Amino acid sequence: MSELARVPVGTAYDVVLGRGVLAGVADLVPDSARRVLIVHSDTLPQVVGPVRDALRAKGLHVVDGVVPDAEAAKTIDVAAGLWGLLGRESFTRTDVVVGVGGGTVTDLAGFVAAAWLRGVPLVNVPTTVLAMVDAAVGGKTGVNTAEGKNLVGAFYEPLGVLCDIDVLATLPEADFAAGMAEVIKAGFIADPVILELAEAHPGSLRRVGPATVELIERAIAMKASVVTQDLREAGLREILNYGHTLGHAIEQHTAYTMRHGEAVAIGMVFAAELAHRSGLIDDALLARHRSALALAGLPTAYDGAGLDELLAAMGRDKKTRGSTLRFVVLEGLARPTRFVGPSEGLLRAAYDALA
Repeated sequence: MSELARVPVGTAYDVVLGRGVLAGVADLVPDSARRVLIVHSDTLPQVVGPVRDALRAKGLHVVDGVVPDAEAAKTIDVAAGLWGLLGRESFTRTDVVVGVGGGTVTDLAGFVAAAWLRGVPLVNVPTTVLAMVDAAVGGKTGVNTAEGKNLVGAFYEPLGVLCDIDVLATLPEADFAAGMAEVIKAGFIADPVILELAEAHPGSLRRVGPATVELIERAIAMKASVVTQDLREAGLREILNYGHTLGHAIEQHTAYTMRHGEAVAIGMVFAAELAHRSGLIDDALLARHRSALALAGLPTAYDGAGLDELLAAMGRDKKTRGSTLRFVVLEGLARPTRFVGPSEGLLRAAYDALA
C-alpha cells in the first residue's frame, strides 16, 4: 500500500490507494478490537471475501451485516437492524465496523458506527469511484427519509479508508462514469488539472485507464484539503455541494432510481446556467460543463419533472436557510461561491435551458 493522503481532522486518518491491497484492511483495525462487523450487500463476494479472510487472519471474530443494494440500504430500519445485530453480538467500544461497498454502504456503516455506544471505530473500504472520491472520505454519514436524502446523519470520521483500484474493473460502465461526475466536479471547483486530464484521456472516465488513478488521487486530495479546513460544513466545505442542490431534488423525485452522479451532472449544468445568466461565468466555461460531462457519457439535459416539484424538494435541502435557496456556483474556473436567493425568473430560465 502507498499512502495517498492524511486527513488531519479530529482524529487524523489515512486515505490509502493501491492495487490488490484489500488485505491491508487488517492493518487499519486496532489491535484492541476483538469483533468486526462487515456491512455489505450480497453483490460483492469477490471483495468481501478477501476482506473477511484478512480480518479473520488477524484473529478477529467477524460478523456479516448484509444490507440491501444501493439506496435501499440507507434507511433507519436497516440501520436499526444492524444495531440489533451489534447488540446480540455484544459489540463494545473497542470493536469495529467496516463498511465495504459503494457510497450508500459507507454512509450507512458510518451512521451505524457513530450511533452505537455513541461511537465505535469505523473503517471504510469503498468499492466504487463515487465512494472513493466522495462518500467514504470526509466524515459525513447518514440515511435517507421520505422527506429527503441524508437528512438524518452525523459527522463521524473513520480510522482509515482503503481504496483498491482493482475492484473498479468489475463496475458497469454507467456506474463507473457516474462516479466520475464527482471527479469532474472537483475539477470545476478546485483543480482544473482534472479537467485537462479528463479531456486528454476521456476513456479513463468510463473504465480504468491511464489517467484513472491520477483523477481519483486528485479528487480525494481536493476533498481531503477542504475537509481538513471545515469538517462540519460551517463554511468552505459547502463548495463540495456544487451541483447537489438540484441533483438531490432530482434523485428524490425519481425515488433514487437515477444514479447520484447522473443527477449531480445535471445539477452542475443547472448551476452553470445560473452563473452564466447572472454574468458570473462566460460562454466557454458554461460550454465546458456540458462537454466535460459528455465525455463520461453523463446527462447534461433534463425534463423529467416540473420545476415547482423540484423546488419543493430543494426547499428541504440541508443548504437551504429558512425559505431562502442557496446554490454553489462558479464566478470563474476553480472559483466557487455561494448564490443566495436567486429570483424565480432566473431559476426558471436556467431550468428551461436544461431541456
